[in-house]
Amino acid sequence: MRESKKEYLQAKANLDDLKERKNEAIGSDALAFMDSLMTEEEIAESDLRVALIGEMIKLRQEKGISQKKLEELSGVKQPVIARMEKGLTIPQLNTIIKLLVPLGKTLAIVPLEEAKLNK
Repeated sequence: MRESKKEYLQAKANLDDLKERKNEAIGSDALAFMDSLMTEEEIAESDLRVALIGEMIKLRQEKGISQKKLEELSGVKQPVIARMEKGLTIPQLNTIIKLLVPLGKTLAIVPLEEAKLNK
């Protein structure tokens, strides 16, 4: 597993732990401060973006496709893919769709209740 993926998974685990332990956790004040800067909608959007990009990284790695190969298959430049995977940029919808096609996936619209049940 690449170092950046390990770091991402560790950061997500740390954040999940902080959220679970709330006030008992060291750093909970920082988490509350971060939450105060974002609305519920912004937090939900961020969580969705992180989950989507994480899933795309997982799919690419499972298929053994490098970022460079994904560039060839999708037409999306490798530096754009790298910035997206590192969370340095917010990808546009058409970019996501271009990347999903060679990974054998598409986006779907599902009711919020169904999406919550699948978590």
